[in-house]
Amino acid sequence: MGEKKKKIVKTIKVDADKCNGCRACEVICSAFHATPRYSSNNPARSRIRLIREPLRDIYLPVYAGEYTPAECAGRDKYVIEGKEYEECAFCRASCPSRDVFKEPDSGLPLKCDMCESDPDLEKPLCVQWCLVDALTYEEREEEVEEETELEELEIGLEALADKFGLDKMMDTVARMSLSKKE
Repeated sequence: MGEKKKKIVKTIKVDADKCNGCRACEVICSAFHATPRYSSNNPARSRIRLIREPLRDIYLPVYAGEYTPAECAGRDKYVIEGKEYEECAFCRASCPSRDVFKEPDSGLPLKCDMCESDPDLEKPLCVQWCLVDALTYEEREEEVEEETELEELEIGLEALADKFGLDKMMDTVARMSLSKKE
């Protein structure tokens, strides 16, 4: 067992009751992740997606989480305050059962990076651009086991290489490193 260590965990809290479906979060996220930065707007590059069903008054912002190589077995439905949601609507994973959170050019999975930049932003742009406060930024301190995560990283990279090919991964990493320099 490793030692316990305090770690700052950064999260985006979503209040679906406040969301009005404006999609400002998608627009700014896709522009931030364009190459060069802010040069274009392609919602398919956004790390946050709005699950919309306007006729049923459902707007649910979901931001991208971890890649998973396997489909889940969950196909449950949830009713919250009279609105019905499919389980996949809440899922943040990039997985084989849907096209959400995949880079449009390479097909590689996308993950929210909290708008990493140099210098750091005070809070992610989707939170800054949300005029109705459906998205709020939170930091909290948690105690975690301190262990080397290299093995997990190697497993994740190996799974991505198996699925998408090493060349495609290297091209994407090269493109990402170029956009970080700009």
